[in-house]
Amino acid sequence: MARCHRSDVGSVVLDRHGGGGSFRSWSAFSGSAFRRMILDSMRCGVSRHRREGINIDSDVVESVEQKREISESKKKKKRNGGSEKLSELLSHSEASEPALEETELETKRKVEAFEEFQGVVKRLQCSGEESESKRRDAALAVRKLAKEDSEARETLAMLGAIPPLVGMLDEDDPDLQIASLYALLNLGIGNDMNKAAIVKAGAVHKMLKLIQSTNASVSEAVVANFLGLSALDANKPIIGSSGAVSFLVKILQNVDKSSSCQAKQDALRAIYNLSISSSNISNLLETDLVPFLMSTLGDMGVSDRILAILSNVVSTAEGRKAVSSSADAFNILVDVLNWTDSPSCQEKVSYILMVMAHKAYGDRQAMIEAGIVSSLLELTLLGSTLAQKRASRILECLRVDKGKQVSENYSVSLGTAVSAPICGGSSSSSVGGASRNLKLDEVDEEMMSEERKAVKQLVQQSLQNNMRRIVKRANLPQDFVPSEHFKSLTTTSTSKSLPF
Repeated sequence: MARCHRSDVGSVVLDRHGGGGSFRSWSAFSGSAFRRMILDSMRCGVSRHRREGINIDSDVVESVEQKREISESKKKKKRNGGSEKLSELLSHSEASEPALEETELETKRKVEAFEEFQGVVKRLQCSGEESESKRRDAALAVRKLAKEDSEARETLAMLGAIPPLVGMLDEDDPDLQIASLYALLNLGIGNDMNKAAIVKAGAVHKMLKLIQSTNASVSEAVVANFLGLSALDANKPIIGSSGAVSFLVKILQNVDKSSSCQAKQDALRAIYNLSISSSNISNLLETDLVPFLMSTLGDMGVSDRILAILSNVVSTAEGRKAVSSSADAFNILVDVLNWTDSPSCQEKVSYILMVMAHKAYGDRQAMIEAGIVSSLLELTLLGSTLAQKRASRILECLRVDKGKQVSENYSVSLGTAVSAPICGGSSSSSVGGASRNLKLDEVDEEMMSEERKAVKQLVQQSLQNNMRRIVKRANLPQDFVPSEHFKSLTTTSTSKSLPF
């Protein structure tokens, strides 16, 4: 360390002489020596401060160190961020490689499938000596490809597979016909455009020509196609007016004992589809469909579908007439009301009876004679919500109709009981008015009593029918006599006010 007072440097002495203001240097030194002296003094000052325990401002030092650390951390983050981004890009590229491979495979698969569809349609359109076998194989391929693939159905129809398949129905080979029918059936599954295109190509009339064939497999394939095509609303009038209804009814009735169970089920469902269109009701009634349905209504396996068809049939006046004119129609329908294990059937039959009760007085009388009141009362308590509402409406129709009947029966007696107005003084007129009021009160009481009697008789008849039904279900002897308690219960229940 440099010392504060150096011996080799002369001190600067300033002397003032007398009154002169001049100064004189006693020892001279160079500029480099002067600079050295300044530096030594500065160093000595710093060392002196350190020796005396005087420190530099710590806040300044700390701020400088913090800034240095922050800058170093930023540089480190930049280096780490770049490495992280690079790793993300690498991982993304590694993950995207399988996705790209899957996309390429999917594209390749679609291209191969499209080429396969083109080849199938081309074979359908081929002609020549060996064309029959090729077309049959192509129809079988269409049936297989379109069975569970909606895209295949759309693509094959777009490539023009429907017209040649419809044209194959004119061939005499049953195998070729069956292959074409099932190919058309699969093309129409869940595709309304294909169904419309098949009918537009003239398939319905060609199929009707095939029903004359004695081959049961061909008839079953035709029924399946009618079922699929009739699901489209636009096709319902076309199929119904083509003569297919009689063919379907014949398959359903199985007159020649050649229809399979699947064919009968398909025919019943196709008839239901056709009955949705009101224009087909007259075509259905031209056959003996309604009596056959009423006679087979007890079969629980098909009763729900039969009631659905009858619900559409009774929407027209001629349909209601056909139902009411069937043998034991209302007895059968009222019995269905008691099927507590089939709420769906109860809802449908209550709709049929509600429509018929609302439209015709004769039908209401037939329902009452069949013992409908007790079944309706039970249904309003134990049936589903929809069945309860419909049963209440039927009871309301029966109540209003019964009131009208009582009023008509006593309209004549009402006219004879009321005397003509008496002309005269006030006393005579007052006496006449009192007599007229008395007679009107008597007639009203008589009408009310007769109406109560009619209602009582109606309820008693319903209870008796219900009792006979219970005896029959319980397999009791025919001469079974209910207890006195039950007799008193029935007599007291009819004397109380009832909901009609």
